[in-house]
Amino acid sequence: MQANDGHNASNKRRSVRHRTSFDSITESKKHGDLHVHVANISAHGFMIDNNEKLERGDRITIRLPEAGHFESLVLWAVDNRAGLQFERVIRAPELLALLDKVAISGR
Repeated sequence: MQANDGHNASNKRRSVRHRTSFDSITESKKHGDLHVHVANISAHGFMIDNNEKLERGDRITIRLPEAGHFESLVLWAVDNRAGLQFERVIRAPELLALLDKVAISGR
């Protein structure tokens, strides 16, 4: 039997996470419009670090700079953080444009 040392979950991630720091607005049928702070993002999902209402299983739409609107599913929520998975993958050119945009605005 193999010990679970915490590395198994991270090895299963499908794409690289990029640290970031930008605010966005999400739309939810359950919670209405929410202002969120995106702390990291990948082609498959993102993490927010100012969660107050989202719970596992909630569905939202997030507005992403240079990429548009993305439907997302909350996979986990712990304390003020939540991890969400996009319903469709962000294409590489859109993700790179988004990262460039938020890097420039964050300077």
